[in-house]
Amino acid sequence: MTVPDLRDLTTRLCEFDTTDGTEAPAAAWLRDVLDAAGFETYTWEADPERLAEHPSFPDDPAAIDAADRPSVAGVLELGDPDAGPTLVLNGHLDVVPADEELWSSDPFEPVWGEADDGAETLTCRGAVDMKAAVAACVHAALDVREAVEQGAVDLDGRIVVEAVAGEEEGGIGAAAAALDSPYPFERDAAVVAEPTELRAVTATEGTVMKRLRLSGRSAHAATRWTGVDTLPLFEQIREAFTELETERCERVTHPLYGEFEVPWPIVCGRVEAGSWASTVPGTLAAEWRLGVAPGETVDEVEAEFEERLAEVVAADEWLREHPPAFERFSIMFEPAEIAAGEPVVRALQGAMSGEELADTKPTGATYGADNRHYVAADVPTVVFGPGSIEQAHFPDETVRWSEVVTAREVLAATARAFLGDESASDPDAAAQ
Repeated sequence: MTVPDLRDLTTRLCEFDTTDGTEAPAAAWLRDVLDAAGFETYTWEADPERLAEHPSFPDDPAAIDAADRPSVAGVLELGDPDAGPTLVLNGHLDVVPADEELWSSDPFEPVWGEADDGAETLTCRGAVDMKAAVAACVHAALDVREAVEQGAVDLDGRIVVEAVAGEEEGGIGAAAAALDSPYPFERDAAVVAEPTELRAVTATEGTVMKRLRLSGRSAHAATRWTGVDTLPLFEQIREAFTELETERCERVTHPLYGEFEVPWPIVCGRVEAGSWASTVPGTLAAEWRLGVAPGETVDEVEAEFEERLAEVVAADEWLREHPPAFERFSIMFEPAEIAAGEPVVRALQGAMSGEELADTKPTGATYGADNRHYVAADVPTVVFGPGSIEQAHFPDETVRWSEVVTAREVLAATARAFLGDESASDPDAAAQ
């Protein structure tokens, strides 16, 4: 197999529909690519019993969809690999579903086009989140090996390129690799190539998912006053939660999150009420995503919202007599943060400066990512990649191709700097 160039590798990865736990064909194909390129390859699947012990996942192993969802990795050994450090370049193969009715093209048929300013773009599901970044990681590693083989640099160590499964469902592949390393060597640092607009993210937010259930009293619409509508009850709670969000954004501060209008956002992403248009809705279920700041715990934030809900319940006669249920569901994302002085951050900053990226200062992100699993395993991890989170999960998901090319160059320079090539980075930028 001929190793596809960056453009072809990205295109082929994006052609795989990897929604709903179907990463296996893409993983098998990518492993063949890595084998052909001379990587030593590894494959692993997560153990639901093991993940059920992890705070990100449900306690019931049967609720964790890990079967037939392989993650793959390729390892390049440079010089004397045991004499140098190991750097992981990580991305995920899974993507969120695409509502084709909202797309202007087939989500899994990559479309090359131009932005308004003439820049080349790629539109497809996974262009930003995050198959283009996976391809950039592969070629960044190959670029480093080529530089070593050509005698341009003398390096010892390893570069690992990971393409993991189930990131959108809590980080199935990354959590498994963090809990039980698939490699016979230690990992010293990692870069997770999620979309950061080519900025260095050293802190990511956590989330707790909660389901609210309300009980009212159904009645015929013609005599609605005899019923108890759950929608006004829900609005009381939603208003109280929104007020708490505002309070938290004023009270909970972090130096990397000053630029965000709402640093710790909450969202009620799904509401289902009633059973019939002509019936007062007597039941309601609402699903919430609550933001958790770095330095907080999921339990602490959950308790704040439960306390605020209790205040609403205490002030309403119906809710006092018919208390709502407010329970966790699905997955949790713990916040994660590393120090700006970590060697991997300094290597990245220097590489960014070398590629003339103006803003090398570390920042935070209001989303969670697989970096938290590696940080929890004492592997310092920074997040850096092409594209904007504003395009992730969106219809007509689009990345500017120049950002993918730049990400490849920065990741290669980061790896070289981390493995000891002082010429690969700008020391002044790394000292910021």
